Amino acid sequence: MSEKIVHLNEEVIQGQLKELVRGSVEETLNGLLEAEAEKLTQAGRYERSEQRQGYRSGHYNRNLMTTAGEVKLHVPRLKGVTFETAIIERYRRRESGVEEALMEMYLAGVSVRRVEDIMEALWGCKVSSSTISELNKKAYEHIEQWRNRPLEGGKYPYVYVYLKRNWGGEYENVAILVAIAVNEDGYREVLGAAEGMKEDKESWKEFFQWLRNRGLKGIKLIVGDKCLGMLEAAGEVFPESRYQRCVVHFYRNVFSAVPRAKIKQVALMLKAIHAQENKGAARKKAEAVAEELRNMKLKEASKKI
Repeated sequence: MSEKIVHLNEEVIQGQLKELVRGSVEETLNGLLEAEAEKLTQAGRYERSEQRQGYRSGHYNRNLMTTAGEVKLHVPRLKGVTFETAIIERYRRRESGVEEALMEMYLAGVSVRRVEDIMEALWGCKVSSSTISELNKKAYEHIEQWRNRPLEGGKYPYVYVYLKRNWGGEYENVAILVAIAVNEDGYREVLGAAEGMKEDKESWKEFFQWLRNRGLKGIKLIVGDKCLGMLEAAGEVFPESRYQRCVVHFYRNVFSAVPRAKIKQVALMLKAIHAQENKGAARKKAEAVAEELRNMKLKEASKKI
C-alpha cells in the first residue's frame, strides 16, 4: 500500500531554528538589561518612590555579535545614575566566544578573506579585515605574556629541548627553540618557545639564559639531540644538570640505515630495549638486538646500536 512521503526542507528548518535561538537570546539579553536598569534606579518604569536613584530617558540601540547570530539590544538611557551593565562590556560589539573563534581561525592559518566568509556563513554578518587585525594584536599580547611568565611554584627536574623548522613557509626558514619540562608533580609543561636564526651555541645559550632568568631551576636532566651548540650552551648555563640523548633522535639515526620495508620491525626491537626494567637488562637486550641486526645484514644499524 502506498503511503504519503513527507519531504522536509532541511535548509528552511535549520534557518528557522537558528532564528528562533537568535530571537530568544535577544529577548533574554534585553530582559536582563531592563532588570539591571530597574535595580540601579531602585524603581520600575513610571514608578514613583522615595528610593528612586535616577530616571529613565528612553533607549538606544546597539548591535552585538553572539554565537547565535547578531542581536539588537535596547540599552536603557538613565539620568542621575551611570548605567554600567554586567551583561555586556561597554563598547563591546562581539561576544567573547565569537572573538575567540576569530582568533583561533587566524592562528590556525586561515586567511583573512576566508575568515570573513566563515563569519558571514556562521553568524550572518561580515567582519572587516581591520577588526580581525585588532583581535590578532590582542591574541599576540596574550601569547607574549604567557611566553615571558615567571617560572615559579616549583622545580623542573627534567627538561626536553628541541628545535622545529620551517617557520614562515616559503619566505624564510627560522629555527624555533622549544623547552618542555616535567615538574616535581610529574606533569608536563611547556616552558617556552623562541626564535633562533640558526641551531648554534649562541642561539641555545640565549634561550637557556632566558629560561633561567624567568626562574627555571632544579634541573637534574636535560634531554635533547646531539647538537654540539646545544650541549655546550646547556653545560654553561645549567652546569648542575646532566644530559641524555633523545630516544626519538636515536631511533631516527638507526632508521637511516634500515630499508623502509623493515623500519616497523626494527622499531619494535628498539622499543624492547627501553622497555627493560633496569640498566643491566637493557644493555643485554641492546647486545641481542645488535646481533639480530647483523644477522639481518643491517651492519650499519647494528653499529649505531
